Amino acid sequence: MSKYGHALARSNFKDVRNDLFIRGEWRPSTSGMRVDVYDPSTEDVITSVANATVEDGTAAIDAAAGAAKIWAGTAPRRRADILMRAHQIMTERSEWLAELISRENGKALPDARGEVTYAAEFFRWYAEEGVRLNGEISTSPSGNNRIIVQYQPVGIALLITPWNFPAAMATRKIGPALAAGCTCILKPATETPLTAYAIAEILTEAGVPAGVVNVITTNKSGPVISAMLHDPRVRKLSFTGSTEVGRILLREAADQIISCSMELGGNAPFLVFDDADIDAAIDGAMIAKMRNGGEACTAANRFYVQRGVLEAFSAKLAERMKAIKVGVGYDPSTRLGPLINASSRNKVASLVDNAVARGARIVTGGTASGGKGFFYDATVLVDVPAGADILNEEIFGPVAPIVAFDNEEDGVALANQTEYGLVAYIYTKDLARGLRVSEQIESGMIALNRGLVSDAAAPFGGVKQSGLGREGGHHGLLEFTEAKYIATAW
Repeated sequence: MSKYGHALARSNFKDVRNDLFIRGEWRPSTSGMRVDVYDPSTEDVITSVANATVEDGTAAIDAAAGAAKIWAGTAPRRRADILMRAHQIMTERSEWLAELISRENGKALPDARGEVTYAAEFFRWYAEEGVRLNGEISTSPSGNNRIIVQYQPVGIALLITPWNFPAAMATRKIGPALAAGCTCILKPATETPLTAYAIAEILTEAGVPAGVVNVITTNKSGPVISAMLHDPRVRKLSFTGSTEVGRILLREAADQIISCSMELGGNAPFLVFDDADIDAAIDGAMIAKMRNGGEACTAANRFYVQRGVLEAFSAKLAERMKAIKVGVGYDPSTRLGPLINASSRNKVASLVDNAVARGARIVTGGTASGGKGFFYDATVLVDVPAGADILNEEIFGPVAPIVAFDNEEDGVALANQTEYGLVAYIYTKDLARGLRVSEQIESGMIALNRGLVSDAAAPFGGVKQSGLGREGGHHGLLEFTEAKYIATAW
């Protein structure tokens, strides 16, 4: 057995549903082709899933269209009861779901358990929020008429989710879509499709009618998604993924003027000021950097530390990172599992190598596995030069590059020196400074003296190249509605 624990006994997940889920039925793809699903910890094939074609995508739209009118007309309380039941089932099966996520994604079990709890919360939040989709009534300024505003379902929604949070990214989209009265088609990443199919089963058991939620997997995403976005019945696209793919989808969606919510890439700065509580900042850094092994769009990507605490912060962070147990994701003792695939691991290694070649110094880590599994050790870099690629690209791995700054103005300038603007982290004991810097940083979300921002009740999203729209909170529900204005008088 290697140091990563490859010989650990594994449960059999080959009985998990793995065909297309359309109109409440499990069916193979029209091509008969399948896509293998791998365990990133061992590189073994877990199972295979149906590989959808353009025709399968159209069938999913047909199913969603057939259920659309009835679901939109379903009482909000009934929709809420179904979502609440889905939350209960997910909670009851949380340990099984966590292990499934760990198997196909590689993340450590504590991270997987946290994801299941977070994912289930979107069903509960939107069960509660869906019965409060209140309209408005007012008198026009002229006094000539009344202004009535209603919020109606936007229509069939295409939901595209990534591999890094296979449960949470699905429920964060399905929850508000169903609460608003929309039917949907979920297209999960082929790296982690089993969790999506498990959620489809849970929703069916909770009472979601056939055709309201459909799930398809395909490794021919380009032509299948393009065809779906050019079907006039699809009126909403909600996508979480890279900025590069997001740009392509926005162009495709433009032809039918489809409403788009885009949660794209990030390059999050983590600012530590001289007056910060260093121990609290280290605790926050471990969450912001190492949640999901760094494979998160919210992961702290660039650590900017004021010179007065640079040495202390770097040493303490390196000590904590070095102590992390790396291994098979579903080993209960593991705290850092593998990356999702070889290309992700190779990218992380390349970014570290580039930084070192430009003068950065490795304090701990900097090592990839030489055997099975896509492992990369938790890494801390110091003396990282401004031109290093690692400061300009999303790392998506367990690497923390540290850069010194001199004053508040410099810190803000460095934080804003990116095309992205998803989240930023700030540590300071001076609340006035913290709020002042929060207002100056170009980001959709700020974690002030916290290492975590994600919350089902909060609007999640970014500015600049990090996306459009918001998920979570009441804002996420409105993303799946159209405001209808009625002018009348009495």
